[in-house]
Amino acid sequence: MTDRKKLVLIGAGSTVFTQRLVADVILSGEIDRWELALVDIDPVALDAVDRIVRKMLTLKGVNFPIVSTTDRRKVLPGADFVVTTIAVGGRRGWELDVQVPRKHKIYQPVGDTMMPGGISRAMRMIPQMVAIAEDIKELCPEAYFFNYSNPMTAVCRAIRLKTGVPVIGLCHGVHYVEDVLARFLGRDEGSITSIGVGLNHLTFLTDIRCNGEDAMPMLRAKLDEQRPLLQQELRDKTDWPNAVTGRPPRYSDDPFAWSIFERYGVFPVAIDRHITEFYPERFPHGQYYGRTLGVDAFSIDGRIALGDTWFAEMLAVARSTDPLPESYFENVPGESEQLVGIMQSLLLDRRHVFSVNMPNNGAVPGLPANAVLEMPAAAGGAGFMPLQSRALPPALSAKLLSKIAAIEVTVEAALSGSFDLFVEALLTDGSVTNPDAAAALARDLIEAHKIYLPQFA
Repeated sequence: MTDRKKLVLIGAGSTVFTQRLVADVILSGEIDRWELALVDIDPVALDAVDRIVRKMLTLKGVNFPIVSTTDRRKVLPGADFVVTTIAVGGRRGWELDVQVPRKHKIYQPVGDTMMPGGISRAMRMIPQMVAIAEDIKELCPEAYFFNYSNPMTAVCRAIRLKTGVPVIGLCHGVHYVEDVLARFLGRDEGSITSIGVGLNHLTFLTDIRCNGEDAMPMLRAKLDEQRPLLQQELRDKTDWPNAVTGRPPRYSDDPFAWSIFERYGVFPVAIDRHITEFYPERFPHGQYYGRTLGVDAFSIDGRIALGDTWFAEMLAVARSTDPLPESYFENVPGESEQLVGIMQSLLLDRRHVFSVNMPNNGAVPGLPANAVLEMPAAAGGAGFMPLQSRALPPALSAKLLSKIAAIEVTVEAALSGSFDLFVEALLTDGSVTNPDAAAALARDLIEAHKIYLPQFA
């Protein structure tokens, strides 16, 4: 095969994403199809990931063209696919997105999507992501543009609004929760399939099947079995990890998500760690089943520290003279599980269905046409074709409408650099209800991140 497809990865210094993607490319058996350009503004991270990728190729005895650069404009011409995984401000910026609101008694378990942390992140991310989109529009307008960076919905909406570039947002949340549900039922990985619509990190699975059979009765039966123990388990719980490993998940691991399932007959992605941030009114001051969100329930400090550990390990592996162990190659975690499959489906017109983030345009009744929704779409030679979905229960549509409104204000604030709109975004989000308090928080966030917020100068 001589017609190679050029994949440009912007933010390649991510601690795990690039490694997982390269592993997927190698395991696909289609080495001759690809050439890869790695882009990162941090030369240290870029050098490390370049070394690791080349070690991965050596380990498997394969090769394909790779180039690494800190200047994306050098490699965008001729690109067939562009993927962004950037995080403006990095983990230190993420820390501030969580820590500054804590001084205002606002607690978050993630801080990258909604509430003050997500809004603050959007202010840094949107201008840079729009700049990338403008370069794509100029240098490789026919390329598919995939974004993994958060806040997913706000970033994708801003890009489409400002540039018209048809970015597609990708997240492994639906794929991940299908695996959680399989383990909850004691079934094999890959046995669960689903249809889900909503916003990234608040997508409602309206149809869940296990090996093709309706899984709703199975899930309800398992809940009935565990319900008598729920309150005692919640009282006795000593650890709320960011992900349950080593045992099957239980009702008591994500009680809020399961309460939505019991009330509405749909399951929310991506379970309590993420979805609580869309319901700040239900968890005032972060109070969550006797714990505090982000502190001793789904510790965000621990998650950020883990990222620091992963980065240090990446540098050590990259600089080591030892070859990569086989186990390292096979067990690299990451968000990229379906990216190679998506690209293959587009190139070969396979029309496989994936969960993507793109404008609604009537696919989901009751929600705005221009709203960027997470929903199923078939990937084929003509691009992405959304599947028509049935309307959500009114209470859930109302929740999504309120968050879509908050995201619209957030996007306008980030694009315009309007302090007043920043304050309105915090108020519309709902985690702050007093205008003076919102203004004080906005000022603190701008001060903390001023190096990355020239639009507010």
